[in-house]
Amino acid sequence: MLDFFRNHQRLMMFMLVLVILPGLGFVGIQGFRGFFDESANVASVNGHKITRADFDSRMRQQLDQARQMLGAQFDPKIIDTPDHRKDILDGLIDQRVVADETQRLHLTASDDAVRRAEMSSGIVASAKNPDGSIDLDRYKQTLAMMGMTPEQFDESMRYSLSLQQLQGSIVSSAFTPKSLAQNLTDLAEQQREVQGLAFHPADYASKVQPTDAQLQAFYDAHKSDFATPATAQIQYLVLSPATLAAGVTPSDADLQKYYNDNIAHYRTEGEVRASHILIAVPKDASPADREKAKQKADQLDAEVKAHPDQFAKIAQDNSQDPGSASKGGDLGYFGPGMIAGGKAFDDAVFAMKKDEISNVIQSDFGYHIVKVTDVKPAVTKPFADVKDSIAKDLKTQLATKSYTDDADGFTSLVYEKSKSLQPAADKYKLQVQTATVTPAPNSALPPDSPLNNAKFLAAVFADDSLKQHNNIQAVDLGNNALISARVTDYKPSAVPALDAVKDAVRQKYVAEQSAELARKDGAAQLAALEKSKATTGFSSAVKVSRNNAQGVPPAALSAIFKADGGKLPAYVGVDLGSDGYAIYRVNSVLPAAPADPQRLAAAQQQIASVEAQSQAEAYVEALRARSKVKYYGSLGSAQGDSN
Repeated sequence: MLDFFRNHQRLMMFMLVLVILPGLGFVGIQGFRGFFDESANVASVNGHKITRADFDSRMRQQLDQARQMLGAQFDPKIIDTPDHRKDILDGLIDQRVVADETQRLHLTASDDAVRRAEMSSGIVASAKNPDGSIDLDRYKQTLAMMGMTPEQFDESMRYSLSLQQLQGSIVSSAFTPKSLAQNLTDLAEQQREVQGLAFHPADYASKVQPTDAQLQAFYDAHKSDFATPATAQIQYLVLSPATLAAGVTPSDADLQKYYNDNIAHYRTEGEVRASHILIAVPKDASPADREKAKQKADQLDAEVKAHPDQFAKIAQDNSQDPGSASKGGDLGYFGPGMIAGGKAFDDAVFAMKKDEISNVIQSDFGYHIVKVTDVKPAVTKPFADVKDSIAKDLKTQLATKSYTDDADGFTSLVYEKSKSLQPAADKYKLQVQTATVTPAPNSALPPDSPLNNAKFLAAVFADDSLKQHNNIQAVDLGNNALISARVTDYKPSAVPALDAVKDAVRQKYVAEQSAELARKDGAAQLAALEKSKATTGFSSAVKVSRNNAQGVPPAALSAIFKADGGKLPAYVGVDLGSDGYAIYRVNSVLPAAPADPQRLAAAQQQIASVEAQSQAEAYVEALRARSKVKYYGSLGSAQGDSN
């Protein structure tokens, strides 16, 4: 099909004109553009669009997480399925309906809650110095790498805390009766004394002596098991910021301009280290209570002014800030806006000198008396110290910009010059690489190798690529990377002659037949034991529980606990597949030992957590049911509205 398009481009352009121009007469230019704009969205919730970029970002995030967890066993086809893609979209829709409900209920988070959450976040932790102070320059750079400013981080954290309030209210109200926790704990820890009798396939292998006719019949019935995979020798190009970076060299003038334009990134704002005494005043305090608190603050202010060397002790005895009182009021190092005292607090503190004690400062939290114990002036790193770092950052930025500028051109060029990748390699200064690939990912390659991308491999082994040896259309690998390839040689999947794989055929035949003999022998023995109730041949007795299997296979453990405990001894047989067959004799049922209060409380909490999660999911389902949800069909899902 693609080859037909390439060879009849003028005809195809004429046909497109015939199709498109009349359409414009019906819907108008603006309507036509609006029709195609929907391709950028996958769904909408109450009018809020969920963009394909949002979906692709979440999809890449899950693929990256799976890749990190599974390593060499990672197979993107396990994650990138229609069902899983729909699950991801449903998750984005659920997130949106919760956000809408949060907004409807006017839920928000206080400045103090935002500050506490930020201080416990990994971002702030990574920017802390050994003395506990925060390196503001490093903090801003970390946020910049994530595409955020400190202000955007504040709002992101506030938004996250607001969303948590809905689920938090449901979780906090979940309750599980102690009796239910006790019953489930008893079931989990109930023990059964069992003895095992195994029938291993290896013990039956010598009884399997296949004839040539049997091997031929087995081979004929299982030819696909012995087939060699199809292989394609390819040339390929990868366009990404990394491959384009080699051709990007910023000049000294570019580096100096970048430094001047981003001087704030290399400036460490001034910090102070201070201790304070807080006399707290609730927001709903009466005028009389406020006056009483002010008098107390004035009294302490006079006391520390008279005895400045006693500030820490006075703070420890009198400050009503639980976070700092035990440390003599020490707040550590901080910059403007990092202490939730407001503008009046910052204006007073950052105007003070070392060892100076403030007058009483009023904030939203009450009255403060502050002693500045150290002052760090603002420092700007000189250009020479950060030149190498700027060169690296700027090179990455320019390469990323080049990728953005070149992606469409690369895609068009490998399509138009379909018989060679060299024009694209020459234009974008890329290296043509070679490889041999199969339709399935190669476990010997890194999981994130572009040669293991499922869409790429599908394109390589498409008819147009294999028969016409045309360049495949550029495949988006995600994370700003495109790949195109051209097949130079192809070997289809082939089934070797029986003589070439006879040993493998024999081995597989013997294994299957040995397992079958073990199963038959085991089933016959089980029937005899159920009549005789014999104990001979069994292993020593062991006590197993659902929490402690003692090496018993999961399938066997399930069968053991399904046996009727009121009719003992009981015999159960379990087909273990290629591992053969096993019989277990259940001798007795031992009740669980009384659970200690701590374990019972933990079990009760776990069950409550499961119940809370179920209630939270039901709540989200209810929100979704009353929301206007529209699918655009971008993921292959049914189009339509849901109310």
